[in-house]
Amino acid sequence: MNLKGAAAAKFFARPDPGTAGALIYGADAMRVALRRQELIAALAGPQAEEEMRLTRMTGAEAKADPTAAIDALRAIGFFPGPRVVFVDGVTEAQSAPLVAALEAWSEGDAALVVTAGALKKTSKLRRAFEGHAKAVAVALYDEPMGREEIEAAIAAEGLTLTQEARQDVEALARTLDPGDFRQTLTKIALYAGDEAVTPEAVALMAPATIDAETDEVIAAAADGRAAAIGPLMQRLGGQGVAAVTLIIFATRHFQQLHAAAVGGGVGGLRPPVFGPRRDAMERQARGWGARRLEAALDVLMETDLTLRSASRAPQMAVTERALIRLAMMART
Repeated sequence: MNLKGAAAAKFFARPDPGTAGALIYGADAMRVALRRQELIAALAGPQAEEEMRLTRMTGAEAKADPTAAIDALRAIGFFPGPRVVFVDGVTEAQSAPLVAALEAWSEGDAALVVTAGALKKTSKLRRAFEGHAKAVAVALYDEPMGREEIEAAIAAEGLTLTQEARQDVEALARTLDPGDFRQTLTKIALYAGDEAVTPEAVALMAPATIDAETDEVIAAAADGRAAAIGPLMQRLGGQGVAAVTLIIFATRHFQQLHAAAVGGGVGGLRPPVFGPRRDAMERQARGWGARRLEAALDVLMETDLTLRSASRAPQMAVTERALIRLAMMART
């Protein structure tokens, strides 16, 4: 069967012990690797490799010896417990022995976990796993992590987050690739220990490049420097920064400004806001005022909805137009 979204996340976390196999494929090798690791641990336990219940081979090795995958599935392990045969980096040209192994699978055999890059709908490998009664195929796309993925990553690190820290972590998840995000969560967990994670901890452990890449263009919009936005957006686009990421961070910035304006001073700003940046935000909050900041947040909300809709408008252009509009509002 073909799994997507929440159903796929649930499968990775708690797969059916009787699963015959799983095909995990997509262009983002890191996403595929992380999901494969999660699934193998869920199927066979974290000690599977040490207890020789995990057999690894590449797609090239499976093709070179067409019976290798079938033999591995049927092998009897020295240690008791569920077994997994993992075949990595399979191409369509190497799929025949794996399709045969899946078709030959029977109760008591090891589970067959296969990873691949992007596969077409006509792929024989896809059709084999999608059509098998006890196997699944999951496509992973290069897009921001979903809520289920974020929650699973937080739970895996055993983190307790304040509400504000959770918002910052979710923003990180939409900015970083999955591997960097998980590494950042691990650093946050080590830093926080048994304490609840605060926004300060998130800011301290987050890669410095994120704020550096976005703060400048957001500050230009908040300060009314419309002429600076175009060149900055071009640079950010060339660095691969996503439009939705800019809107997420811009929204958080203007929410902080609004909190300061409503609260009557910089005390309304929640951490992490220190030093020169704190002074700049205090100045911006006074200059904008609560009413105009509410209008700015409306612009950002409208832009966010456009970016997440089926609109075919160029996303960076939509974002640039919104930031220039904010810069013009700052001057009035």
